[in-house]
Amino acid sequence: MRILIASSIAPEAVAQLRMHHDVVCAFNASEDKLKTLGHDREVLICRSGVTISAAVLAGAPALKLIIRAGSGTDNIDLNYVRQHGIQLERIPEPGAKAVAELAFALMLALARNLLYADQALRQGHFAKHELNGYLLRGKVLGIIGAGNIGSLVGEMGAAWGMKVLGCVENPAPAVATELAQKQIRLTDCREVIAKADFLSVHVPLTAATRNMINAAVLSQMKPGSYLINMARGGVVDEQALYQALTEKKTVRGAALDVHQVEREGHISPLASLPNVILTPHIGAQTIDSQREIGGRIVEIMDSFAAYAISTERNFAVAAPRLYPGRPGVAWRGSDSFADYPQTIEMNLAAVKCIAF
Repeated sequence: MRILIASSIAPEAVAQLRMHHDVVCAFNASEDKLKTLGHDREVLICRSGVTISAAVLAGAPALKLIIRAGSGTDNIDLNYVRQHGIQLERIPEPGAKAVAELAFALMLALARNLLYADQALRQGHFAKHELNGYLLRGKVLGIIGAGNIGSLVGEMGAAWGMKVLGCVENPAPAVATELAQKQIRLTDCREVIAKADFLSVHVPLTAATRNMINAAVLSQMKPGSYLINMARGGVVDEQALYQALTEKKTVRGAALDVHQVEREGHISPLASLPNVILTPHIGAQTIDSQREIGGRIVEIMDSFAAYAISTERNFAVAAPRLYPGRPGVAWRGSDSFADYPQTIEMNLAAVKCIAF
Protein backbone atom coordinates (compact mmCIF):
# COMPACT_ATOMS: atom_id res chain seq x y z
CA MET A 1 0.00 0.00 0.00
CA ARG A 2 1.04 3.62 -0.47
CA ILE A 3 1.94 5.23 2.86
CA LEU A 4 2.83 8.81 3.87
CA ILE A 5 4.59 9.11 7.24
CA ALA A 6 4.20 12.71 8.38
CA SER A 7 5.95 12.38 11.76
CA SER A 8 9.09 10.70 12.99
CA ILE A 9 8.46 7.12 14.15
CA ALA A 10 10.83 4.33 15.18
CA PRO A 11 13.36 3.67 12.36
CA GLU A 12 12.81 -0.09 12.73
CA ALA A 13 9.12 0.40 11.95
CA VAL A 14 9.90 2.49 8.88
CA ALA A 15 12.27 -0.21 7.64
CA GLN A 16 9.66 -2.93 8.14
CA LEU A 17 6.99 -0.92 6.36
CA ARG A 18 9.31 -0.31 3.41
CA MET A 19 9.69 -4.07 2.96
CA HIS A 20 6.04 -4.45 1.98
CA HIS A 21 4.74 -1.00 1.09
CA ASP A 22 5.51 2.14 -0.91
CA VAL A 23 6.58 4.52 1.87
CA VAL A 24 7.20 8.29 1.68
CA CYS A 25 8.52 10.10 4.76
CA ALA A 26 7.85 13.81 5.21
CA PHE A 27 8.83 14.80 8.73
CA ASN A 28 8.17 18.44 9.71
CA ALA A 29 6.75 19.13 6.26
CA SER A 30 4.61 22.17 5.50
CA GLU A 31 0.91 21.87 4.75
CA ASP A 32 1.56 22.47 1.05
CA LYS A 33 4.23 19.76 1.01
CA LEU A 34 1.90 17.26 2.69
CA LYS A 35 -0.84 18.09 0.21
CA THR A 36 1.54 17.46 -2.67
CA LEU A 37 2.96 14.21 -1.30
CA GLY A 38 -0.44 12.88 -0.28
CA HIS A 39 -2.00 12.95 -3.73
CA ASP A 40 -1.82 9.17 -4.20
CA ARG A 41 -1.35 7.95 -0.61
CA GLU A 42 -3.73 5.39 0.88
CA VAL A 43 -2.43 5.56 4.46
CA LEU A 44 -1.27 8.51 6.57
CA ILE A 45 0.77 8.02 9.77
CA CYS A 46 1.22 10.94 12.17
CA ARG A 47 1.98 11.97 15.74
CA SER A 48 1.32 15.29 17.49
CA GLY A 49 3.15 18.33 16.19
CA VAL A 50 1.82 18.06 12.63
CA THR A 51 -1.55 19.48 11.60
CA ILE A 52 -3.63 17.15 9.48
CA SER A 53 -6.05 19.77 8.21
CA ALA A 54 -8.99 19.42 5.84
CA ALA A 55 -6.75 20.85 3.12
CA VAL A 56 -4.12 18.14 3.71
CA LEU A 57 -6.79 15.44 3.70
CA ALA A 58 -8.45 16.85 0.59
CA GLY A 59 -5.10 16.54 -1.15
CA ALA A 60 -5.17 12.78 -0.53
CA PRO A 61 -8.31 11.54 -2.35
CA ALA A 62 -7.17 7.90 -2.13
CA LEU A 63 -6.76 8.02 1.65
CA LYS A 64 -8.36 5.09 3.45
CA LEU A 65 -6.60 4.98 6.83
CA ILE A 66 -5.03 7.40 9.30
CA ILE A 67 -2.83 5.92 12.02
CA ARG A 68 -2.41 8.31 14.94
CA ALA A 69 0.79 7.11 16.62
CA GLY A 70 -0.36 8.23 20.05
CA SER A 71 -3.47 9.40 21.83
CA GLY A 72 -4.82 12.86 21.02
CA THR A 73 -6.65 13.76 17.84
CA ASP A 74 -6.76 17.54 18.26
CA ASN A 75 -4.35 17.90 15.32
CA ILE A 76 -6.63 16.01 12.90
CA ASP A 77 -9.72 17.43 11.19
CA LEU A 78 -12.19 14.87 12.51
CA ASN A 79 -15.13 16.40 10.64
CA TYR A 80 -13.41 15.67 7.34
CA VAL A 81 -12.52 12.17 8.53
CA ARG A 82 -16.16 11.47 9.43
CA GLN A 83 -17.60 12.92 6.26
CA HIS A 84 -15.30 10.94 4.00
CA GLY A 85 -15.40 7.63 5.83
CA ILE A 86 -11.66 7.50 6.52
CA GLN A 87 -10.63 4.87 9.07
CA LEU A 88 -8.88 6.32 12.12
CA GLU A 89 -6.66 4.18 14.34
CA ARG A 90 -5.14 5.45 17.60
CA ILE A 91 -2.29 3.84 19.56
CA PRO A 92 -2.67 5.38 23.03
CA GLU A 93 -1.30 2.75 25.41
CA PRO A 94 2.50 2.80 24.83
CA GLY A 95 2.82 6.57 25.02
CA ALA A 96 0.53 6.68 28.04
CA LYS A 97 3.07 4.80 30.14
CA ALA A 98 5.83 7.22 29.22
CA VAL A 99 3.67 10.30 29.84
CA ALA A 100 2.63 8.98 33.26
CA GLU A 101 6.24 8.38 34.29
CA LEU A 102 7.26 11.89 33.23
CA ALA A 103 4.35 13.37 35.18
CA PHE A 104 5.60 11.61 38.28
CA ALA A 105 9.19 12.69 37.60
CA LEU A 106 8.02 16.31 37.38
CA MET A 107 6.13 16.00 40.66
CA LEU A 108 9.28 14.78 42.38
CA ALA A 109 11.37 17.53 40.80
CA LEU A 110 8.92 20.19 42.00
CA ALA A 111 8.60 18.75 45.50
CA ARG A 112 12.38 18.62 46.02
CA ASN A 113 13.30 21.74 44.00
CA LEU A 114 15.73 19.70 41.92
CA LEU A 115 16.30 22.34 39.23
CA TYR A 116 17.65 24.86 41.73
CA ALA A 117 19.68 22.20 43.54
CA ASP A 118 21.36 21.19 40.29
CA GLN A 119 21.96 24.73 39.04
CA ALA A 120 23.33 25.97 42.36
CA LEU A 121 25.82 23.14 42.67
CA ARG A 122 27.00 23.60 39.08
CA GLN A 123 27.81 27.21 40.04
CA GLY A 124 29.77 26.15 43.11
CA HIS A 125 27.04 26.88 45.64
CA PHE A 126 26.43 24.02 48.10
CA ALA A 127 22.83 24.94 48.96
CA LYS A 128 22.06 21.99 51.24
CA HIS A 129 20.42 24.03 54.00
CA GLU A 130 18.30 26.08 51.58
CA LEU A 131 16.60 23.04 50.10
CA ASN A 132 13.82 21.83 52.36
CA GLY A 133 11.41 20.04 50.07
CA TYR A 134 8.23 18.04 50.57
CA LEU A 135 7.38 14.36 50.67
CA LEU A 136 4.93 12.90 48.16
CA ARG A 137 3.92 10.17 50.60
CA GLY A 138 0.74 11.13 52.42
CA LYS A 139 -0.06 13.99 50.04
CA VAL A 140 -3.22 14.20 47.91
CA LEU A 141 -2.79 13.64 44.18
CA GLY A 142 -5.66 15.01 42.09
CA ILE A 143 -6.24 13.75 38.56
CA ILE A 144 -8.27 15.88 36.15
CA GLY A 145 -9.17 13.34 33.48
CA ALA A 146 -8.65 9.93 35.09
CA GLY A 147 -8.56 8.10 31.80
CA ASN A 148 -5.85 6.08 30.09
CA ILE A 149 -2.95 8.31 31.17
CA GLY A 150 -4.45 9.88 34.28
CA SER A 151 -5.28 6.55 35.86
CA LEU A 152 -1.69 5.39 35.34
CA VAL A 153 -0.44 8.49 37.14
CA GLY A 154 -2.92 7.74 39.90
CA GLU A 155 -1.70 4.15 40.22
CA MET A 156 1.87 5.37 40.57
CA GLY A 157 0.82 7.91 43.18
CA ALA A 158 -1.00 5.24 45.19
CA ALA A 159 2.07 3.01 45.06
CA TRP A 160 4.07 5.96 46.43
CA GLY A 161 1.68 6.29 49.36
CA MET A 162 -0.35 9.21 48.07
CA LYS A 163 -4.11 9.62 48.46
CA VAL A 164 -5.49 9.77 44.93
CA LEU A 165 -8.65 11.54 43.79
CA GLY A 166 -9.89 11.54 40.20
CA CYS A 167 -12.78 12.88 38.16
CA VAL A 168 -14.40 11.77 34.91
CA GLU A 169 -17.43 12.80 32.92
CA ASN A 170 -19.67 9.86 33.63
CA PRO A 171 -19.14 8.79 37.25
CA ALA A 172 -20.98 5.50 36.78
CA PRO A 173 -20.62 2.72 39.37
CA ALA A 174 -18.55 0.63 36.94
CA VAL A 175 -16.14 3.50 36.43
CA ALA A 176 -15.83 4.07 40.17
CA THR A 177 -15.17 0.35 40.69
CA GLU A 178 -12.48 0.26 38.00
CA LEU A 179 -10.72 3.29 39.45
CA ALA A 180 -11.07 1.97 43.00
CA GLN A 181 -9.17 -1.14 41.94
CA LYS A 182 -6.32 1.22 41.10
CA GLN A 183 -6.72 2.97 44.49
CA ILE A 184 -8.19 6.08 42.90
CA ARG A 185 -11.29 7.52 44.55
CA LEU A 186 -13.75 8.90 42.02
CA THR A 187 -15.28 12.22 43.00
CA ASP A 188 -16.34 15.51 41.42
CA CYS A 189 -13.83 17.89 39.91
CA ARG A 190 -14.46 20.59 42.50
CA GLU A 191 -13.21 18.31 45.27
CA VAL A 192 -10.23 17.16 43.19
CA ILE A 193 -9.15 20.76 42.58
CA ALA A 194 -9.73 21.94 46.15
CA LYS A 195 -8.01 19.06 47.95
CA ALA A 196 -5.06 18.19 45.69
CA ASP A 197 -1.52 18.94 46.85
CA PHE A 198 -0.48 17.93 43.34
CA LEU A 199 -2.99 18.51 40.53
CA SER A 200 -2.18 16.61 37.34
CA VAL A 201 -4.10 17.44 34.15
CA HIS A 202 -4.68 14.81 31.44
CA VAL A 203 -7.19 16.01 28.86
CA PRO A 204 -7.02 16.68 25.12
CA LEU A 205 -7.52 20.16 23.69
CA THR A 206 -11.06 20.84 22.49
CA ALA A 207 -13.28 23.89 22.33
CA ALA A 208 -14.62 22.84 25.74
CA THR A 209 -11.21 22.39 27.38
CA ARG A 210 -9.36 25.41 25.98
CA ASN A 211 -8.24 27.51 28.97
CA MET A 212 -10.04 25.03 31.22
CA ILE A 213 -7.47 25.67 33.97
CA ASN A 214 -8.16 29.39 34.18
CA ALA A 215 -7.98 32.03 36.89
CA ALA A 216 -11.20 30.80 38.50
CA VAL A 217 -9.97 27.22 38.73
CA LEU A 218 -6.50 28.24 39.93
CA SER A 219 -8.05 30.34 42.69
CA GLN A 220 -9.84 27.23 43.97
CA MET A 221 -6.63 25.19 44.24
CA LYS A 222 -5.27 24.35 47.67
CA PRO A 223 -2.78 27.03 48.83
CA GLY A 224 0.75 25.78 48.36
CA SER A 225 -0.22 23.15 45.80
CA TYR A 226 1.52 22.21 42.56
CA LEU A 227 0.11 22.01 39.01
CA ILE A 228 1.35 19.54 36.39
CA ASN A 229 0.08 19.84 32.80
CA MET A 230 0.76 16.81 30.62
CA ALA A 231 -2.37 17.32 28.52
CA ARG A 232 -2.19 19.83 25.67
CA GLY A 233 -1.03 23.38 25.36
CA GLY A 234 -4.02 25.70 25.63
CA VAL A 235 -5.73 23.67 28.34
CA VAL A 236 -3.95 25.80 30.94
CA ASP A 237 -4.27 29.58 30.67
CA GLU A 238 -0.59 30.44 30.98
CA GLN A 239 -1.15 34.10 31.82
CA ALA A 240 -3.53 33.15 34.62
CA LEU A 241 -1.01 30.59 35.85
CA TYR A 242 1.73 33.24 35.85
CA GLN A 243 -0.43 35.46 38.06
CA ALA A 244 -1.29 32.56 40.38
CA LEU A 245 2.42 31.81 40.78
CA THR A 246 3.63 35.39 41.24
CA GLU A 247 0.87 37.72 42.43
CA LYS A 248 -1.76 35.60 44.13
CA LYS A 249 0.73 32.86 45.04
CA THR A 250 -1.99 30.27 45.45
CA VAL A 251 0.10 27.79 43.45
CA ARG A 252 3.54 26.94 44.85
CA GLY A 253 4.97 25.65 41.58
CA ALA A 254 4.11 24.19 38.20
CA ALA A 255 5.50 21.85 35.56
CA LEU A 256 4.38 21.93 31.95
CA ASP A 257 5.35 19.51 29.21
CA VAL A 258 2.86 21.09 26.79
CA HIS A 259 2.53 24.76 25.88
CA GLN A 260 0.22 27.22 24.17
CA VAL A 261 2.95 27.86 21.58
CA GLU A 262 5.23 24.99 20.62
CA ARG A 263 7.81 26.00 18.05
CA GLU A 264 11.50 26.68 17.75
CA GLY A 265 12.53 30.12 19.04
CA HIS A 266 9.48 30.77 21.21
CA ILE A 267 10.10 31.49 24.89
CA SER A 268 7.31 30.63 27.33
CA PRO A 269 5.90 33.48 29.45
CA LEU A 270 6.62 31.21 32.43
CA ALA A 271 10.32 30.79 31.58
CA SER A 272 11.51 33.44 34.02
CA LEU A 273 9.96 31.79 37.06
CA PRO A 274 12.24 29.65 39.25
CA ASN A 275 9.34 27.56 40.56
CA VAL A 276 8.33 26.35 37.09
CA ILE A 277 9.70 23.39 35.12
CA LEU A 278 9.27 23.47 31.35
CA THR A 279 9.91 20.53 29.01
CA PRO A 280 9.38 20.47 25.21
CA HIS A 281 6.44 18.05 24.86
CA ILE A 282 8.54 14.94 25.51
CA GLY A 283 5.96 12.96 27.47
CA ALA A 284 5.81 10.01 25.07
CA GLN A 285 9.35 10.47 23.81
CA THR A 286 11.03 7.35 25.18
CA ILE A 287 12.88 4.80 23.08
CA ASP A 288 10.81 1.99 24.62
CA SER A 289 7.44 3.60 23.90
CA GLN A 290 8.31 4.63 20.37
CA ARG A 291 9.53 1.11 19.58
CA GLU A 292 6.28 -0.31 20.91
CA ILE A 293 4.25 2.21 18.92
CA GLY A 294 6.26 1.35 15.83
CA GLY A 295 5.50 -2.33 16.30
CA ARG A 296 1.80 -1.58 16.64
CA ILE A 297 1.88 0.50 13.45
CA VAL A 298 3.34 -2.45 11.55
CA GLU A 299 0.67 -4.77 13.00
CA ILE A 300 -2.12 -2.39 12.01
CA MET A 301 -0.73 -2.10 8.49
CA ASP A 302 -0.40 -5.87 8.13
CA SER A 303 -4.03 -6.34 9.14
CA PHE A 304 -5.31 -3.45 7.06
CA ALA A 305 -3.42 -4.58 3.96
CA ALA A 306 -4.74 -8.11 4.38
CA TYR A 307 -8.27 -6.76 4.76
CA ALA A 308 -7.87 -4.68 1.63
CA ILE A 309 -6.88 -7.79 -0.29
CA SER A 310 -9.67 -9.99 1.03
CA THR A 311 -13.02 -8.58 2.11
CA GLU A 312 -13.76 -11.90 3.78
CA ARG A 313 -11.11 -11.26 6.38
CA ASN A 314 -11.91 -8.94 9.28
CA PHE A 315 -9.50 -6.07 9.94
CA ALA A 316 -9.90 -6.52 13.70
CA VAL A 317 -11.25 -9.16 16.05
CA ALA A 318 -14.24 -6.96 16.84
CA ALA A 319 -16.25 -4.69 14.60
CA PRO A 320 -15.33 -1.00 14.64
CA ARG A 321 -16.76 1.04 17.47
CA LEU A 322 -17.29 4.76 17.48
CA TYR A 323 -15.71 7.53 19.49
CA PRO A 324 -18.14 8.45 22.25
CA GLY A 325 -19.48 11.87 21.38
CA ARG A 326 -17.90 11.73 17.92
CA PRO A 327 -20.40 9.89 15.71
CA GLY A 328 -18.94 8.39 12.58
CA VAL A 329 -15.31 8.30 13.70
CA ALA A 330 -14.30 4.66 13.95
CA TRP A 331 -12.02 3.53 16.71
CA ARG A 332 -10.60 0.19 17.73
CA GLY A 333 -9.11 -0.73 21.06
CA SER A 334 -10.12 -2.27 24.36
CA ASP A 335 -13.52 -1.80 25.94
CA SER A 336 -12.05 -0.08 29.00
CA PHE A 337 -13.48 3.37 29.64
CA ALA A 338 -9.95 4.61 30.16
CA ASP A 339 -8.88 3.87 26.59
CA TYR A 340 -10.98 6.48 24.86
CA PRO A 341 -11.86 10.12 25.40
CA GLN A 342 -14.45 10.88 28.06
CA THR A 343 -16.25 14.23 28.26
CA ILE A 344 -16.23 15.48 31.83
CA GLU A 345 -18.81 17.96 33.04
CA MET A 346 -16.99 19.96 35.66
CA ASN A 347 -18.95 21.55 38.46
CA LEU A 348 -16.55 24.44 38.58
CA ALA A 349 -16.99 27.35 36.18
CA ALA A 350 -19.13 25.14 33.92
CA VAL A 351 -15.98 23.76 32.36
CA LYS A 352 -15.81 20.53 30.37
CA CYS A 353 -12.76 18.34 30.04
CA ILE A 354 -12.04 15.16 28.13
CA ALA A 355 -9.75 12.50 29.55
CA PHE A 356 -7.09 10.81 27.48
